Amino acid sequence: MKLYRDFKKPALLIDEKKCRENIRMMVAKARKHKVIFRPHFKTHQSLETGRWFRDEGVDRITVSSVEMAQYFSPEWNDITIAFPVNIPEIDEINELAAKINLNILAESAETVSFLKENLRHKTGIFIKIDIGNHRTGLQPDNFSEINKILDISYSSEKLSFRGFLGHAGQTYHCRSADEIKDIQKKSLYIMEGLKKNFIIKYPDLLISTGDTPGCSICDKFSGTDEIRPGNFVFYDLMQLEIGSCIEEQIAVAMACPIVAVHKERGEIVIYGGGIHFSKDRIDDITVGTVYGRIAGKKGNGWGKIIPDMFLKSLSQEHGIVSAPAEEISGYKIGDILFVIPVHSCMTADIMKRYFTLEGNEIMMMMKF
Repeated sequence: MKLYRDFKKPALLIDEKKCRENIRMMVAKARKHKVIFRPHFKTHQSLETGRWFRDEGVDRITVSSVEMAQYFSPEWNDITIAFPVNIPEIDEINELAAKINLNILAESAETVSFLKENLRHKTGIFIKIDIGNHRTGLQPDNFSEINKILDISYSSEKLSFRGFLGHAGQTYHCRSADEIKDIQKKSLYIMEGLKKNFIIKYPDLLISTGDTPGCSICDKFSGTDEIRPGNFVFYDLMQLEIGSCIEEQIAVAMACPIVAVHKERGEIVIYGGGIHFSKDRIDDITVGTVYGRIAGKKGNGWGKIIPDMFLKSLSQEHGIVSAPAEEISGYKIGDILFVIPVHSCMTADIMKRYFTLEGNEIMMMMKF
């Protein structure tokens, strides 16, 4: 077991109590609104953390890759891969479909034609719809391509149409609850319209949506059947900035050793750079670029965010922290500094493991 003071290199810490509270909160919201809860596991990427969801009655999940589905498949029997099918991985898809209830994602008749010819086991398929994020997916009024996909699926013995799936990732650019609610309202209106057009022929079709800001802020889910938030298990500085969470819900921080203190210029150098945090950032109108906020020590972990103290630049291994004069004198070389990351998903993916405040090590899936 390792506590923060034992770390010689940057380490990702999580507060298990806060994680479990975040999970319970989202489970309760899904139950209240009578929607299916299929959380996205790309944030924590851990079998052990996944079991905390199972403790709350969760029995189906979302992942972002075939590889991630393989990792979780020994313990989870109902998995949706919320990423457009990568046809070179057809052998791996067939292996998964042979042993679990697998749903995959498509947005072109070309891909679905390939699946019809090459799938060997029954597989669910969602059609990806662009509901405003403009990253991927069909336009909701592209009935020509939607009907082509549906016709091919209908004629296939192996493909089973599950419904329409969308991700309102544009909420990550919001800076108020009202903006998030407006985006969610428009997104659900789009998906509800699609459902009305196809529900007669496909009475069991599902509408699957759900980003962390929308699921955290909103309290109306009419128009969707399933929600898939992921980041909420940890939250992070970006979610705090958006307004998706309060500071006390952030369940993750990086413990970074101090390697230099420059009082004359109000800077602390930490061992913790781009290869630990990624370079996700927030552009603050007052101080400029922010790569993380600094939190004080509390027990075996971190406490409140310290005003005007932030991670202002990153190189490969270095992190430069801007510290006010009244704070910098409290730190010395060798101390541990706690940094709240901008994007917990990317930070966790880079670090590949994290530690609870009790010192328990949790390993994440390893990529090949």
